Amino acid sequence: MPLPKRELVWLALLALIGLVVLPGLNAFVPKESALHVSSFTISLYGKYLCYAVVALGVGILWGYTGLLSLGQCLFFALGGYAMGMHLILMIGERGVYKSRLPDYMVFLEFDKRFPETGGLPPWFIPFQSFSFAASAVIWVPALVALLFGYFAFRARIKGVYFSILTQALTYAACLMFFRNDFTFGGNNGFTDFKDILGHNLNAPATKRALYIASGLLLLATYLLCRWITSTRFGKIQRAIRDSENRVLFSGYATANFKLFIFVFAAIISGIAGALYVPQVGIINPSEMSPDKSLEAVVWVAVGGRNSLVGPIVGALGVNWLKSYTTHSWPEYWLFILGGLFVFVTLFMPRGIVGLPEQFHALKQRWTAKPAALPKTKTVVPNRPVATEDLP
Repeated sequence: MPLPKRELVWLALLALIGLVVLPGLNAFVPKESALHVSSFTISLYGKYLCYAVVALGVGILWGYTGLLSLGQCLFFALGGYAMGMHLILMIGERGVYKSRLPDYMVFLEFDKRFPETGGLPPWFIPFQSFSFAASAVIWVPALVALLFGYFAFRARIKGVYFSILTQALTYAACLMFFRNDFTFGGNNGFTDFKDILGHNLNAPATKRALYIASGLLLLATYLLCRWITSTRFGKIQRAIRDSENRVLFSGYATANFKLFIFVFAAIISGIAGALYVPQVGIINPSEMSPDKSLEAVVWVAVGGRNSLVGPIVGALGVNWLKSYTTHSWPEYWLFILGGLFVFVTLFMPRGIVGLPEQFHALKQRWTAKPAALPKTKTVVPNRPVATEDLP
């Protein structure tokens, strides 16, 4: 179904501002100018755009399919680790120990654990190729989501039980990655990246390119989700959300529909994680901790889970608020986040994007005049007849 003209105009306008104007203000406007956008700000906005892609994944699962996943940031982190494995191998002898091995592998004496490969774990060897790492960004989250989703949906697990299971999966993976003997850097993870595809990660041009790539990913993800939800698949998807039993009785295999959308959300989150890592310069297990996935749910709830624009608005707005609050009042951020979620749940059930509709409904309720009652003919009851009046 083609996009409405109004929506196309808004998309074109936002794409022009985000993908052309902002990078242009960074590249061509002098630093002394008030209109200059710093490279730090460009990287910060790029991080927000990656979060917005994750929010779209949560939104299409929760808002359109009725699957509240509390483990979406696991797939985000898996994509980030796949790209981080390549980036950390590209450091080479520029590390602290001047070894071809990453610094943490030298420190933990991996050469004694893996003498046949010179200290490099065998599963790291394919990640020396950028093309393999880029493919792993897709198939690693997809494989985890496919295996978990297959058993969960075949067992008819849904509702709060599905949410608890996804959170348990995330927590288990987080604990696994925190272990130093798991070869992924323990709690420090991967950091100190130097370049990507031969380009210096600290160069302003590279930061702009990564920011533009994040913006294009968000735009492509939105259009793809928009197309999916407007097809027959999207109608069945919303029917599963509203009443899965009716869809089952209609002859549809709901498990297959839910599995497809679960894997799709995992893939887009993994790609977002791969673009996130070179922009922030680090990936560690904290990115897959359960509280991160809970934050993603808050983004979607604040923006509005029953639309595709809502998760984007929520992710950008809440993360901007987080950056401002953690800078000015860092000790109050968790209280603000919790209070925001409670306020939205109680007073803004449709999120920010649902406010116009909510205000319109309130206006109609307060301005509606009571309907005029129809005029009825007054009926006078018959006067009782006295006995002396009778003949």
